[in-house]
Amino acid sequence: MKKLIKMFDPSVGLEEEKSLKKTLHSHFWASGAGTNSVSVFEQKFKNFVNSKDCIAVNSGTAALNLALSLIDIKNKDVIVPSLTFVSTVNAIKFNQGNPVFVDVDPNTGCMSTEKLEKSVTKKTTAILPVHFGGIPCNLKQIMEICKNHKLTLVEDAAHAAGSVFKNKRIGYHGDFVCFSFHPVKNLAMPTGGLIALNNSDYKKSRKILESRRWCGITSRKGMFYDVKELADNYYMNEFSAGIGLIQLKKLDKMNSIRKKIAKQYQKRINLETKMPFIDGCSYHLYWILVKNRNQFIKSMTDNNIQVGIHYKPVHQMSLYKNKVKLPITEQMGKTIVSLPMHPNLSNSDIDRVVDSVNKFAN
Repeated sequence: MKKLIKMFDPSVGLEEEKSLKKTLHSHFWASGAGTNSVSVFEQKFKNFVNSKDCIAVNSGTAALNLALSLIDIKNKDVIVPSLTFVSTVNAIKFNQGNPVFVDVDPNTGCMSTEKLEKSVTKKTTAILPVHFGGIPCNLKQIMEICKNHKLTLVEDAAHAAGSVFKNKRIGYHGDFVCFSFHPVKNLAMPTGGLIALNNSDYKKSRKILESRRWCGITSRKGMFYDVKELADNYYMNEFSAGIGLIQLKKLDKMNSIRKKIAKQYQKRINLETKMPFIDGCSYHLYWILVKNRNQFIKSMTDNNIQVGIHYKPVHQMSLYKNKVKLPITEQMGKTIVSLPMHPNLSNSDIDRVVDSVNKFAN
């Protein structure tokens, strides 16, 4: 049987192993207060993206939930794409907001700014774009729309650690920028996420989030503390933070490898519609659109090549079904397939993926 080519595979080595052992033997594995390696990671990531501040949490979902908790979205509209992981939209519902779905740009899979502008109403309070696959959304236009209508910009950057827009890293632009450090992401941890803070009142936001990521605990003095509001357990552990510090040091190098793979896919795959090559993209995913998707997936599986579907549109899920028409999203949802994308792919792996895709396409 041919070697399995994984769709995702974290790039880890001796440094990560040493970090795990160091944390293990320290007997200090976690703190809701976010001290030790967690606070160091926050500072390093803040410097990396050049945000005003950062607060570490235990997932990208937690980051989205907490970021939206800082805004009063109850019974108000938040504009969001449907071509995303369901957590993006769930976070709106958890905070009692109304998701308003907009279509995407067919070239990038990112939120269409033209459709976005037409969707803003008096009920709109925030815009939640998704940097799909690592391609930066058109933040220049989105930020102008936010400014003109006095809206809050919350970015879903789960795919975009290391992505760049207009010479600034993703994490620099929006009021709140939410990252995921899931094991399959570009910067991988056992569990992890982060919110980059850039709002005018970021110091106050940080103080609120420090409490909300740790069950609402506040006013802590030694063993004594108070709880003034209901909150969940969202803090990052020391194992994740330690690995994150190693991963952050080599993130640009790993993303450079991803870009080289994407360039080969873009150049060599004989399909009309595929993910474009964009220099500022981190390439968490590389997607193609194929007819007869089920047969294609079977063909790739028979060749021992893992592929995925990112994503079934959220507005077609039972929980969110409504009458909104998103023709581009719906068409992409029927035909999109993600190919293997990670720094561990060898040249022969890439050749096999390309040859298998082209054989099916022809």
